[in-house]
Amino acid sequence: MTHTVAILGASGYTGAELVRLIATHPGMRIAALTGHSKAGMAMEEVFPHLRHLHLPMLCSIEEVDFGAMDLVFCALPHATSQSVIKGLPGDMKVVDLSADFRLRDPDAYRKWYGKPHAAPELQQQAVYGLTEFYRDRIRAARLVAGTGCNAATGQYMLRPLIEAGVIDLDDIILDLKVGASGAGRSAKELLLTAEMTENVTAYSVGGKHRHLGEFDQEFSALAGRRVEIQFTPHLVPASRGILATAYVKGDAQAVHDALQNRYASERFLQVLPIGQVPAMKDVRGSNLCHLGVVADRRAGRAIIIAALDNLAKGSSGQAIQNANLMLGLKEEAGLELAPIYP
Repeated sequence: MTHTVAILGASGYTGAELVRLIATHPGMRIAALTGHSKAGMAMEEVFPHLRHLHLPMLCSIEEVDFGAMDLVFCALPHATSQSVIKGLPGDMKVVDLSADFRLRDPDAYRKWYGKPHAAPELQQQAVYGLTEFYRDRIRAARLVAGTGCNAATGQYMLRPLIEAGVIDLDDIILDLKVGASGAGRSAKELLLTAEMTENVTAYSVGGKHRHLGEFDQEFSALAGRRVEIQFTPHLVPASRGILATAYVKGDAQAVHDALQNRYASERFLQVLPIGQVPAMKDVRGSNLCHLGVVADRRAGRAIIIAALDNLAKGSSGQAIQNANLMLGLKEEAGLELAPIYP
């Protein structure tokens, strides 16, 4: 059976990545594409790399026949998804790629995003979309909230360690590098070639990054107590990809064993032999996340390094993985493309 899907916000990076991945999906067909400022244009005019595909014209959200859709991917800007999803049919399956439904607590949302939530009743219904940890709930969900790409990377590194109790919860440092596409497609001075070339920039320093809301929510729930990590993201001169390094207090072998045991049966999460480290290019364009563990020179401390593609496993690939579960398809369907190298 082939399921019809719509992509709202197809003119952005995550929307284009959804199209690229779904193009070879055996169980999904794209029936509608929307792009607010690009309505009436052909997708190939916006993204020439998709020229070979036979895709619907970009249209407005109001023109979509949602009654003909089995599922909707919402790749709209943050704070836009709330009102749009609120207006969709009540039984419509939705995978949201924005930040709008990631935080379950309305007060936490207000704290991190500076305004009250416009659809608090949906906020309570949404299932957090970290697939490997919420799989059963995602299968039964009507609305799934995709994680932040930085938040997904950090959680893949640290959740099994918190679950296994092998690290000091009060001594966790996460240093992360992300490519420019993590900031979206809209024009920003920081993303100009002259600004980015030969430059690495720390941003949202000192506990200001919004993905900390996800870390606080998820890690504290896991531990049964407040957990606050130190987190600093950096923008690097690459188009896509994340490389994250975590510094923890704990035995490196125990850390590696906890990751290995937790992910032994996971298709997309691969733990390297202890002492080996991943790289961004090893996972580029794929739904894979590679994790490595190295013992620090100081006894009782470990270094964890993870690499994933922010547009794939960190966003659009994750969204398709969740949609597969919601539609009763094989979880890996459409997602087994090998990484692009070099």
